[in-house]
Amino acid sequence: MCICCRRECGYTYRGPVYAAERLNGHLCPWCIADGSAADRFDARFTGGTGLGEDVPHEVLEAVDRRTPGFAAWQEPQWFFHCGDGAAFLGLAGAAELSAHPDALEMLRRETTGWGWQVDQVEDHLGSLDK
Repeated sequence: MCICCRRECGYTYRGPVYAAERLNGHLCPWCIADGSAADRFDARFTGGTGLGEDVPHEVLEAVDRRTPGFAAWQEPQWFFHCGDGAAFLGLAGAAELSAHPDALEMLRRETTGWGWQVDQVEDHLGSLDK
């Protein structure tokens, strides 16, 4: 049962929840999507994303307070482009990224910015596994 709407809905959200109360596994996806869980429990679901200088506050709020987050081996980060939130389409590895040269170039620039050498960057990109 969802502790926000008090309905048996057959689904509960088991992703990350940033709130004072322990809510993981106790909210339905509909209460997340309509914002009622965020309003009632002052909850966030994507970790207080701060990316995107050109992103309107309403978009940041929609992503952080009405979009289910996801677990990752590192701190997840939600991406933005052209003033809007990106859609999470699923996991991607080197094979999937090869069809998206713009994404690969962005990853090359980001990892080069970490001080990595070109061969390290290419080894890293080639090792990505879905």
